[in-house]
Amino acid sequence: MLSFSSTHRPTSPRVPGILLICASLLCLAWGAHDARAASLSPSLQRKVAAATFEVVAAKPVDDPLTYEKPLPLDLLPYRERTDKYYSIGTAFAIGNGRYVTAAHVFGFLTGGLWGEPLLRDSGGNLYPIAQIEKFSEHEDFVVFTLAREPAHSVALDVDTKPTLNEPVYTAGNALGEGVVIRDGLYTSNTPEDENGRWEWIRFSAAASPGNSGGPLLDGDGKVIGVVLMKSPNENLNYAVSIKQVLDAPDRLARIDKRQEIRLAIFDKVKAVQFKQEFALPKSFGEFSATLSSLRNEIQLRGIGELIADDADSIFPRGHGSDNVLHRTYEHFAPALVTRGRNGTWVFNEPHQENIVIDRGGWADTAIIGRLVLQHLHAPDGVDPTTLYDDPAAYMRLALKGMFLTRQVGTESVKITSLGKPAQDSAFTDAWGRRWQLRVWPLAFINGNLVSLDLPVPDGYVSLRMQTMGGVPSFEVASLRALADFVAVSYGGTLAQWQAFLNLKTWTPPALSSSSLHVEYGRVLNFQSAPLAFSVTPDLEKIAPESFLRFDFGFYPEAGKIAWGLADVAVRGEREDKTEVGAYRYRAPDADSDDGYRRNWEKRLHREHPFDAVAAEEKDRLYIRTNYGKADATTQPDVLYTFVYRADTGTPQDVMKKKLDLFMKDARVTEH
Repeated sequence: MLSFSSTHRPTSPRVPGILLICASLLCLAWGAHDARAASLSPSLQRKVAAATFEVVAAKPVDDPLTYEKPLPLDLLPYRERTDKYYSIGTAFAIGNGRYVTAAHVFGFLTGGLWGEPLLRDSGGNLYPIAQIEKFSEHEDFVVFTLAREPAHSVALDVDTKPTLNEPVYTAGNALGEGVVIRDGLYTSNTPEDENGRWEWIRFSAAASPGNSGGPLLDGDGKVIGVVLMKSPNENLNYAVSIKQVLDAPDRLARIDKRQEIRLAIFDKVKAVQFKQEFALPKSFGEFSATLSSLRNEIQLRGIGELIADDADSIFPRGHGSDNVLHRTYEHFAPALVTRGRNGTWVFNEPHQENIVIDRGGWADTAIIGRLVLQHLHAPDGVDPTTLYDDPAAYMRLALKGMFLTRQVGTESVKITSLGKPAQDSAFTDAWGRRWQLRVWPLAFINGNLVSLDLPVPDGYVSLRMQTMGGVPSFEVASLRALADFVAVSYGGTLAQWQAFLNLKTWTPPALSSSSLHVEYGRVLNFQSAPLAFSVTPDLEKIAPESFLRFDFGFYPEAGKIAWGLADVAVRGEREDKTEVGAYRYRAPDADSDDGYRRNWEKRLHREHPFDAVAAEEKDRLYIRTNYGKADATTQPDVLYTFVYRADTGTPQDVMKKKLDLFMKDARVTEH
């Protein structure tokens, strides 16, 4: 096991990072605004209004989040800021104690943070849901009953054979302003996209956010459909026929919907058919638990199938992996191993935003679609290991390098703390690296921030995704799958390494058989099975603030691929221009590209710049040579290159003496 002897406490380096996650309240249905007045008779309008309800959910009473300033709630309309409920959709009565809304209105609350849906009438009276009686996720409707009926219960009549090109009316909770009736035409029918199993009703009456689940009415005020969504390409909206709702089997929930599964490592898409049924009636809680479990099951299966379908070509086994298997990842900012369009796997180093936190702390952050990849470096005076057991303190620092906001009216207010996570568990990836999986509730959007965090000596490397509505099962499964494709170096001050290694819990297997011994002011000794060396003050300062970095690669070992140690580098401080290091290179295989082959041949034959002659690169002077004697008759499996780096003004003889001193007691047993 790694060991460390020292009596000093840590101090840290400097640098920065940024992240962009913008959160806004979900709009469940969209439609074209239409200012024309409805022309239903006053008596019909009263009947429709009495039979139509808002679907609402209680706003969370307690908010564990803190913000950079008080929320400017005065920017919200009076009704919205004083309402104790979120208005999320519309429902209506069809008689015999039954009510209808869109499946996605209830679906948004399934497994979420806002609790169970309620119906609210124009007088502000609230009606809890009793039981779910019919449900179809693919046709997008739900039929349910209430725990108590309204005092003056009114139901809408239905028309199962509406006429094309006749006037129609939408009635719904338009933009949370109560029930509004607007007119248009029943224009056409169109097949559903997946395989034309039924036809949607298309209409031109306006449907604003919140109209989802409301009735689509004919000229006699009879229901012909349930308002669902807006056409993406024109000012026409969609409804499911009320006949479909009535003809659907009773006491049954049905899901028959295609779901596309993607991962950030390649552009492959897996279309999974989510086809399940379960018995009804159920209370909303029972219904929510069952549906959430089934969704979790299909999403996990989809991710598994997405990877399994590519088993012969996915990294590290597939063709095109060699480009990564022959390279060490030598950058402090993390990367993903991803597949390009040509089928070759590469270290994908996305654009990193860099933001200073404070007192030498920083975060490097990249955004890849919905995925956030971040390296958090703890500020000076903060022992990174204290953050491993304090997720609230860790996230407060991470948020300083992120742009996680709450939208209030026209203003975005930065979130500065998420409090304690709702979930906190450990996860070990395919390479034996131990991560921390945390889920932080974001109640204001009925969502979560899911973070998979890898403890490293100077802080954390993290993968994050934000969710809206429902249980974050897909996001959790996605991050776990993506962890196997993270390329990362471990670096920190010697004081940080001391604290990190003493914990032992987070030591990666690639370092478990190595040892590191430090005596400040005297020596740093490193020993592993293939490599050993010492660094003395004649080469680099050996002090608590001295910087040590380990680079790793994915290497074939005994017929398997292992995540193994490749490079070790030591500097007096992180920003120092001088550095000593030993770097491991594997012999090229059949799939290796021409550039790698040429570089290998130059190393093998000690051609410049591998000839112990200093060369200038990027405002630094480097001197390099391979361990051992040159032998043109052998073809080693690996080569170790020893390097000394200094300022450009350093004389050649000084550079050579430093390199010789570094290699004097070094040992390499791998060939």
